[in-house]
Amino acid sequence: MKTTQNPFRAAPNLLTLLRICLAPFLVTAILEGRYAVSFWLFMVAGLTDLLDGTLARLLQQKTVLGQYLDPVADKLLLSTLFVVLTHEGLIPARVTVLVFGRDVGILVVAAILYAAVGRRDFHPSLFGKANTLAQVAAVAAVLLHQLTNVLWVVAFRRFSLYATIVLTIASGLHYTWVAARRVGPAALGSNGATAK
Repeated sequence: MKTTQNPFRAAPNLLTLLRICLAPFLVTAILEGRYAVSFWLFMVAGLTDLLDGTLARLLQQKTVLGQYLDPVADKLLLSTLFVVLTHEGLIPARVTVLVFGRDVGILVVAAILYAAVGRRDFHPSLFGKANTLAQVAAVAAVLLHQLTNVLWVVAFRRFSLYATIVLTIASGLHYTWVAARRVGPAALGSNGATAK
């Protein structure tokens, strides 16, 4: 008899859970002003993000749990860090408000898609992936800037925050456009069926 593997025991999902568990330690380190510790913890979190997807593909351990857990872990970690770094005056409040506004908007759009056409497979777009990368770079740059003021770090921090703003707006508009295209035909089809 074939036994199914518990998805919680899969290495990729364990790495994702580790990333979630790192969040409170990262927050504590930042609030206590231990920026070297917080920077390296964030690097470890980024490494787990890189490894979990790679291992899932190599070991063929892709699970439904992992598909939902991975983006949740990313959003939980990044959103928490944006709030904490804004609280510490290290990230402008307008950037964090924009990031949260976009995420709330995507949740609303996903809910509309599910209600209108029953779609759950609301996959991240290229813009969304680029936005996540920009947010990761922004957090890393902000933390690194607390350790050194060398010119390239200052420039990297400024660029990554600007990229986060631009890509947050672009990805939010793109998700809205995709949702409108998916809901539109479904609504027309429904109206047509009623008219008959």
